[in-house]
Amino acid sequence: LLLVLLLLAPALPAPHERGLIFNLDIGELCMQSAQCKSGCCHRANGLSLARCAPKAAETQDCSPKSPYGVYYKCPCESGLSCDAHKSIVGSITNSNFGVCKDPRE
Repeated sequence: LLLVLLLLAPALPAPHERGLIFNLDIGELCMQSAQCKSGCCHRANGLSLARCAPKAAETQDCSPKSPYGVYYKCPCESGLSCDAHKSIVGSITNSNFGVCKDPRE
């Protein structure tokens, strides 16, 4: 996947334009969160297709940032933190869920 993205990089559109691989809108199919304008590639379950989704707002369920790039719960919007219990098993299974909170409160 990384090799394909590197080979297609010169053909990518300008950052403000929607593309086939990056700058995808909410609801479009994705494989990694980096492809989405929102920064969240979300799947409802292990059998569903991943689609770009909005980041979680305050008091919504969330996932901490993941190296996998696909989430069952989107990470929080900018300025919020995901108050989640983190475990090694949860990191592997992408199940460390929490709630978005304003860290200043």
